[in-house]
Amino acid sequence: MDLTALLIQAVSGAIGGNAANAVAKNDSLGTLGNTIAGALGGGLGGQLLGPLLGLGGAAASSGLDINTIISGFATGGVSGAVTALVLGLIKAKLAG
Repeated sequence: MDLTALLIQAVSGAIGGNAANAVAKNDSLGTLGNTIAGALGGGLGGQLLGPLLGLGGAAASSGLDINTIISGFATGGVSGAVTALVLGLIKAKLAG
């Protein structure tokens, strides 16, 4: 596991979680909740999605390059947004 890629995925997951807040305001966890859920989902989901989709294999092992950054933002952002949306929907269903 590459620490730099994990940090990129966590940051992009936090951004993705807050972007999910803009899409589904009624099912939101709030700014802090979406940031935390997105960062956790982005970091963990990005680590799982990257190898499954074949992103960043050889490039990640050779160091930080543009492909590693792009794949980290893509996998982390999507994973963070999905995590924040799912948790927001669960919260809304349990509260309502």
